[in-house]
Amino acid sequence: MKIVTWNINSVRLRAPLLRQLMDELRPDVLCLQETKSPDEHFPHDAVAALGFEHRIIRGMKGYNGVAVLSHLPLTLRPNEPDWCARGDCRHLGVDVETPGGPIEVHNFYVPAGGDTPDRDANPKFAHKLDFIAEATAWTAGRGAAKRAVLVGDLNIAPLEHDVWSHKQMLGVVSHTPVEVEALTGWQRAGDWHDALRHFVPEEEKLYTWWSYRARDWEAADRGRRLDHVWVSRDLAPGLRRHQVLKAARGWEQCSDHVPVLVEVED
Repeated sequence: MKIVTWNINSVRLRAPLLRQLMDELRPDVLCLQETKSPDEHFPHDAVAALGFEHRIIRGMKGYNGVAVLSHLPLTLRPNEPDWCARGDCRHLGVDVETPGGPIEVHNFYVPAGGDTPDRDANPKFAHKLDFIAEATAWTAGRGAAKRAVLVGDLNIAPLEHDVWSHKQMLGVVSHTPVEVEALTGWQRAGDWHDALRHFVPEEEKLYTWWSYRARDWEAADRGRRLDHVWVSRDLAPGLRRHQVLKAARGWEQCSDHVPVLVEVED
């Protein structure tokens, strides 16, 4: 199964870019975040034209939103949490029917957290930490993940070389110690295996996001790894390859995130 995660930053605005993504990566399952579209306006025709017969979406006007598009049959997992009781369309859990049996896929869009890394001064940062705390408790209650994949824009770059400068980023939302501790605690709670770092050693730089604020993002290369793919330990031996489609950051009307592919054989 080839699974791709991408914060598309408006699925209606960037629907034409999905063809480029398909030409480059040819995923079986595509998980989108920040679709910014209510369900009734989702571009189903454009997506169906790419061969995604199976689609489960959860969107809202102007903000957030997640979608799972698939060539393989999908089933929505029932009774998933309403994170922080906000109903803000940040998670989809589905079962994907593969030749080896169902694989549970969770697509997350974690709150970005604003600009100030202080939960008392910044409600957005508090929301981010509360969201991850709820996700960690939920995961711990379920036990170690089995035949499962968790993907998405988790909005945290946890490792030293997941950011362009560890020292300069320690006080910047997305790489602060409290966020890193929260994310790694969530990962441990499910005994998740980091699929990208399975292929790329921790001492090597690895980015999936480059800010719109950079005049020349490629020359500056001040990136962060905000997008993640975790797999359960039983799937880890089947990991075959990964690809971070950095060229997508240079596409016309691009997202500031790039698509990330992981191929796993079960």
